[in-house]
Amino acid sequence: MQTYENRVINPPQVEVVIEIPRGSFLKRGSTGHVDFISPLPCPFNYGSVPGYVGGDGDLLDAVVLGPRLPLGSRVRVYAWGAVGLSERFMYDDKLICSGRPLCPGQCRNVLRFFHFYAWCKGWLNRWRRRPGATRCEGWGSASEAIARARTLGPGWRGPGVPF
Repeated sequence: MQTYENRVINPPQVEVVIEIPRGSFLKRGSTGHVDFISPLPCPFNYGSVPGYVGGDGDLLDAVVLGPRLPLGSRVRVYAWGAVGLSERFMYDDKLICSGRPLCPGQCRNVLRFFHFYAWCKGWLNRWRRRPGATRCEGWGSASEAIARARTLGPGWRGPGVPF
């Protein structure tokens, strides 16, 4: 993974459906199922990109920076980068999106959040007796993350692994 540098020339534009509004305590998956209730509110709008499946078999994850967006809203934004997460023997990208380029402080906050999230999720997986390490892999390219994702097929009904 690379360190984020604010030099993205032509970031891809994606449509994101918001599943977890900024400030929410409920962690929902792309099918609407509640994965867990967090003791801390989510600091970002969290959702997925319809039409693409990430490395964990669920829709491609996306964070949308900015003000709180309503649950279920659809926004068209630029993907300025991606953060990689390894969990339970799977690698999954999270697109980092915004209407404008990211400043260094935003990048640090996003990366801090995902390091903390990976640590917490690792403990949750151990408690649920789900094997495999969980860690934040750092920054990567949004274009490469989208290229790694699979196109959503007509038979997709949700991820094949429980979260």
